[in-house]
Amino acid sequence: MDKTALTHILTRLQNGNASLQETLNALHGFPAEVIEDAVVDHQRGVRTGIPEVIFGENKSGDQIVAIARALLAKPGPVLATRVDREKAAYVINEIPALHYHAQAAMLSANETAIDRDQIRGDIVLICAGTSDIAVAEEAHVTARALGHPVTQLYDVGVAGLHRLLNRLDILTGATVIIVVAGMEGALPSVVGGLVNCPVIGVPTSVGYGTGAGGFAALLGMLNSCAPGVAVVNIDNGFGAGCLAASINRCMKRDD
Repeated sequence: MDKTALTHILTRLQNGNASLQETLNALHGFPAEVIEDAVVDHQRGVRTGIPEVIFGENKSGDQIVAIARALLAKPGPVLATRVDREKAAYVINEIPALHYHAQAAMLSANETAIDRDQIRGDIVLICAGTSDIAVAEEAHVTARALGHPVTQLYDVGVAGLHRLLNRLDILTGATVIIVVAGMEGALPSVVGGLVNCPVIGVPTSVGYGTGAGGFAALLGMLNSCAPGVAVVNIDNGFGAGCLAASINRCMKRDD
């Protein structure tokens, strides 16, 4: 449950469109609900603007189902990350309302529909190579589920820089840019030198031997000489999507 959903519940009570009992039922388990194997934090969206998200890796299908059901009982988006196809099929069989995003390995439901005039700006998501798309899609699904528009520019890495330079109009219109890259991780530095908005670098584990599972890309991004570049952990598309949404929510629009 996020601040918008909580405000809607309380406004219905204030305007006489919901009874006290209906409101109490809607707020059942708020701020936290204890279920088997988990304590579901229904207040997180109100506190931080980003609701609790299920980390699916190392959780059983039944554990994901139980947490998702608790989250679905309240307004707001439901997300689960790092869910493989087999586990996703089991969960969706139990909860058909969930949708599986295969490339992102994520489950989602109740994506927040926010009016355009409530959005502060546009997130641009840049992916260096096709091999990085899985991480980029994790960022994409996350930001979209949180109600933010995302423009995607995929396969525009530094080996063919003209592919990116041909889209400068899109870059300069962004309020925040996510750049996903493996190998040597050079692309965020290039983008950071072209735009006047925050750039979030996402190193991926894509690359050959000395890439060391993404450490080369991570260190390259951390040592960027371009100002305004921040970096999340290796393969952490989810973290980048959340950070971009938080920045976008705080930005002021010119119009």
